[in-house]
Amino acid sequence: MEIKSYIVGFVDGEGCFSVSFNLRKKLKNGVEIRPSFSVSQNERSKNIIFRLKEIFGCGSVRFSAKDNTYKYEVRSIKDLTKSIIPFFEKYPLQTSKQNDFILFKNICKTIKEGKHLSQKDLVSIINQAFQMNAAGKRKFRKDFLLQIVAR
Repeated sequence: MEIKSYIVGFVDGEGCFSVSFNLRKKLKNGVEIRPSFSVSQNERSKNIIFRLKEIFGCGSVRFSAKDNTYKYEVRSIKDLTKSIIPFFEKYPLQTSKQNDFILFKNICKTIKEGKHLSQKDLVSIINQAFQMNAAGKRKFRKDFLLQIVAR
């Protein structure tokens, strides 16, 4: 099996495109946007995690003793837009995770273009992010974030 096909299937099953938010008083709109691509595996399968880092040429790998997993993660907008997004544009995901990817790609593009600094585009990013990973855990509720941005 070709490695690119394997990566698509692997990420379809084990990967995550997510956008989290932090409150930052120093920022004009008070909200920091943190896009992330990640894949986790149990310690016994850690080799594939290190292989992903090698293939994509960016990101980092960390170990979590809490659940005995290794996590490959890419957070840099530059790396996301230069390596991760082009890969999954060329080799599309085959599950509903493709919908998360499309929203993720739009959000990263908005950030790369510096448009996330406007209130209108930040509201759009928040709305898109909350359409992703419906079952995921969130630090802040959508209405709370929108309230912060509206100030």
